[in-house]
Amino acid sequence: MSKPMIEIDHVTKEYRLGAIGGTTLNAEIQSKIAKLRGKEDPNLKIGTNKHRYGELFKALDGVTFDVQPGEAVGIIGHNGAGKSTLLKLISRVTAPTSGEIRLRGRVASMLEVGTGFHPELTGRENVYLNGAILGMTKAEIDSKFSEIVEFAEMEQFIDTPVKRYSSGMYVKLAFSVAAHLDSEIMIMDEVLAVGDAKFQSKCLSKMNDAAHNSGKTILYVSHNMGTIQRLCDRCIVLDHGHNIFDGSVDEAIGIYLKQGGGEGSIVDLSAFERNRWVTKTVKMTLMRFVGKDNCVFLQNSNMIFDFYWETSANADIQDLVLRCTFYHQSGVVAAFTTIGLGNAGPNEKHYDRIEISLQGMIPGNYYFTFDMNEVYSDGSDVWNDSCDQVTTISIEKHRTEDNSLHSDYSHMLPWRHSSYGSVCLASTILEEKSDYDL
Repeated sequence: MSKPMIEIDHVTKEYRLGAIGGTTLNAEIQSKIAKLRGKEDPNLKIGTNKHRYGELFKALDGVTFDVQPGEAVGIIGHNGAGKSTLLKLISRVTAPTSGEIRLRGRVASMLEVGTGFHPELTGRENVYLNGAILGMTKAEIDSKFSEIVEFAEMEQFIDTPVKRYSSGMYVKLAFSVAAHLDSEIMIMDEVLAVGDAKFQSKCLSKMNDAAHNSGKTILYVSHNMGTIQRLCDRCIVLDHGHNIFDGSVDEAIGIYLKQGGGEGSIVDLSAFERNRWVTKTVKMTLMRFVGKDNCVFLQNSNMIFDFYWETSANADIQDLVLRCTFYHQSGVVAAFTTIGLGNAGPNEKHYDRIEISLQGMIPGNYYFTFDMNEVYSDGSDVWNDSCDQVTTISIEKHRTEDNSLHSDYSHMLPWRHSSYGSVCLASTILEEKSDYDL
């Protein structure tokens, strides 16, 4: 039997909370003397919790698994579960605190948009730079170059400095480089979320071919359960630095959705990790289901929740819109709705009680996302804030008066409700106010 391509053996990664060390020797001496005298560190930033400052945090705690040659393994878990940390350790970006990682083959990794690209170099130069980092010769890169550029659809821009590329252009070229250069192991971290739907499908086909026909070993992190199901043979679920499940993809997705990004009647939206492309002029802070202590809803009922959000000091927003998108547990968009929230100025706090009709959604497990956009008169918009996988809800069959189950279409997949693949749900604001107190 062949040896695993990747061996993760009781790997732990610790970080120290807060800044590490002072900026000058004088600051270091001041902090040391204050600590010896039992006094507060004079170099602590205002508002820092001195009791937690310097505390050790385990991003990964004793993670163990193997990946066999030609296997495509998905890694899923809520934000902060340790997924990206694990991939950085495998990619040698950082070293584990304890444990051992053994790799048998060259690694091509794509951890985030633009990683490994020098902004001042052109696309052409960055292709050769990435190949050289992987240990390839110029002749080897030459033989792959035209294929890389053609796949990325970048012929027109290949000699332009990549600092002028859009995020989508970055993704196209970076993925093409990682997929075509000669490496035995491919590591992908949620990178396809930026590309358009056509290119995502193209990338998934390429990764499928790499795993199942070319024999490459793939580790893939994603919040899109549809791509996990399509690509991966096996799935690992991480939770607070521990691998809590390692097995079939369907079972892993079920565990992950029950684990949730905030399953329950109250969800702290302020704690969610934000995409770096949002403007941050608006921030969602909390949602709370009304009249429920769980996330179970009857078929064709209404979902009512209180939604809290606030604006930054430089906000001057016209026509703010909240979009709620429901995903079936397979990762396919099942339904959506948009709610107009009006205008907002600087340093405001807002509360809205929102009602969404679940009419037309079939029984099953769903998760949903929130996006807040400012819409301009010409139809364009700006992405102000976003919370991915806010929480998981279950929709159950409702009963008729004789207590028999109402007939439904649970044998149908939710994306078959309309020719465009999703249901547009009715929604309304029941109550709204500013300057609220939680």
